[in-house]
Amino acid sequence: MSGDRSEPYGDLEHAGRDRGGHEDRGGDGKRRAETAPDTRTTGPEDGADGTRERDVADGPGGGAVGPGGGTDPGDGPDREAGPGHPVRVPPPSRSSAEDTGRSLPAPAPLSEPESEPDPEPGPLMLEHRVLTSLLGAWALAACTPEETAAVEEHLGACGACADEALRLRDAVGLLQRPESLDLDPGLRTRVLETCLKRRPPRIPVPDWACAYDAETARLDALLQDFGDTEWHTPVRLRWYEADEAATRRTTVAGVIAHLLAVDGLVAAALGLPDPLGGLAPGQSTPSARTEAFWRGAHHPPTRSVRGPWRAQTHELVRTVSFTGSTGRMPVSYGGYELPLHDAMLDRAFECWVHGEDIAEAVDYPYEPPTGRHLHGMVDLAARMLPAVLEARRQAGQEVSTERRLVAAGAPGRSLRLEIEGSGGGEWLIPLDSPAAKGSAEHEVAHIALDGSEFCRLAAGHVSPQEAAAGQVGDKAAIRDVLLAAASMSRI
Repeated sequence: MSGDRSEPYGDLEHAGRDRGGHEDRGGDGKRRAETAPDTRTTGPEDGADGTRERDVADGPGGGAVGPGGGTDPGDGPDREAGPGHPVRVPPPSRSSAEDTGRSLPAPAPLSEPESEPDPEPGPLMLEHRVLTSLLGAWALAACTPEETAAVEEHLGACGACADEALRLRDAVGLLQRPESLDLDPGLRTRVLETCLKRRPPRIPVPDWACAYDAETARLDALLQDFGDTEWHTPVRLRWYEADEAATRRTTVAGVIAHLLAVDGLVAAALGLPDPLGGLAPGQSTPSARTEAFWRGAHHPPTRSVRGPWRAQTHELVRTVSFTGSTGRMPVSYGGYELPLHDAMLDRAFECWVHGEDIAEAVDYPYEPPTGRHLHGMVDLAARMLPAVLEARRQAGQEVSTERRLVAAGAPGRSLRLEIEGSGGGEWLIPLDSPAAKGSAEHEVAHIALDGSEFCRLAAGHVSPQEAAAGQVGDKAAIRDVLLAAASMSRI
């Protein structure tokens, strides 16, 4: 097939074959090559405008391409096809970059190279006077991060500015101190004192009964908004028995029933009706009365117990105020007796302790008593410690073996009990005999405690091993006193 040599052909020639099925040949019978338009004379096969007509294959946009890739000005949608002329298709509105003969742009990279991170700005360089003027804003946390960094860096090198910054920060703390939504425990006392100074009462409440009056009012304020759910919230009572922690589970209503039953001891001593009535046991101890009240109730205590308890507290305060008693009347606790003024202080102490138990159960804050009332409670416990030590000695529970025989009223070995805080003070506890006299010259040990912490120890809420913040001296004597303080607790 030597005569059928394949020759390359352009798009224009290929388009001519597809359209007419013939080739443009010269008079000699040979194929005439298609060339770009030139300046030769127009012939019968040339267009009317003097340029050679070229038919191109229908592309995506269709249409005829003129010289240089432009469109024929005579071609358009309104032009009609004449005889012997095919229908002309309008050219595309935009020409392709491939038709211009120019090189195509380089393809964009698949991913941009990561740019270098901007360098971090350096610390601010401020003058001393500017940094000093920023201390107030720094204390209020109102500086920008850059200013804060500059000020804090300066404080590490300038002692005067560091002292001023510390003073300003403390002042801001006083201005923005968080306040509790609860009223100050001393607010009621201050209001009453102011009112009584302006208008003295005809029948004043004795000083030794004021703590009980205040603590029962505080607990009643906590209870007044309780719903049924809160009244049945579980409460765990804690105390120490035989030098071991003991607990008893009850409810908020059960705690108020316990206070009502034990307050009945004071009511009976004053000649008031006993809240237990026929349920009162033969042995009138606080624990026995509480158990009898709980067992004798037809149903578990509910919120209805609040009314009788509050009425009894009012009656007790009113009675001790009207009688004008000095508070020396004995009140029996079953195994021992307390004077009326100490019994009322004891009832105030237990009301506060169980108020904390209730507040803890319902997750509500409850502050300690005022300093004056707290001091009276600590003083009562300190005065009871020698008798408790003697009872433990007789029961064989004493640890120390250094006891000496001391005549009544004579000085003997002593332990200094230092109570810190608003209700604080110092007490010398005789160790050899309850009739002995505490003496600083015979001091063998020293204990330092916070006032509320010591009261919680006496209530059995803190173990003796965890109570003392500071201990110096005879370890056995210290242990004896701490265990004696915890053994004063009861249900």
